[in-house]
Amino acid sequence: MRIIESITESIEVKQKILTSSFLISEIRKIAVACTSAFSRGNKVLFCGNGGSAADAQHLAAELSGRFYYDRPPLPSEALHVNTSYLTAVANDYSYDEVYARLLKGMGREGDVLVGLSTSGNSNNIIRAFEVARELRITTVGLTGETGGKMAGLCDFMINIPSIDTPRIQESQIMVGHIICELVESTLFPKEG
Repeated sequence: MRIIESITESIEVKQKILTSSFLISEIRKIAVACTSAFSRGNKVLFCGNGGSAADAQHLAAELSGRFYYDRPPLPSEALHVNTSYLTAVANDYSYDEVYARLLKGMGREGDVLVGLSTSGNSNNIIRAFEVARELRITTVGLTGETGGKMAGLCDFMINIPSIDTPRIQESQIMVGHIICELVESTLFPKEG
C-alpha cells in the first residue's frame, strides 16, 4: 500500500540522518552559528523556491515568532515574502537576482543565510550565496543528497540522504525544527 510505503521511506531517510555523525554534528554547528549571530545582534535569513520557499517562511516564523514557548522575537525573515519586490526585480532584472539583490540591501556581515533547495541547483539561491560570500554572511545549505552547485558555496551543508523531493523536504523541516529548538533553548533557557 502506497501510504505505508511513503511513511516507511520517510522513516528510512530520517534514520540515515540519525545514524550520520557528520549530519548530527553539522546540525549542531548550524544551531551554534545561528545562536551566535542572534547574540551579536545579527539576523538569520532564509530563501527557497516553491515548497522550499514555504519551508523557509515557516522556519523564519519559528524564530521571529516563537517555537516552544514565549520569549523575545528573533530577527529572522524569508527573503521572498514581499511579492511586490519579488515580481518587480524578477521582471526588471531576472528571477536569478531576486535574493541576491535583496541580500545586498539588507544583509550585513555576521548574518546567516539559509538556502533550501532540494537539488542544490537553484540559480537564485546560488547567486544569493555568492553575494553572501562577498558580504561575509555565513551560508547554510539544506539540500538533497548531491548538494548540487550549492555545495561549493556553503559554510555549512545538510545533504539530506535522498534524491526524492518530498522525502528531502520532510527531512529539511525536521532539521529546521531541531535548529530552531536548539537556538531558542540556548538563548532563552527555561527555568526549572
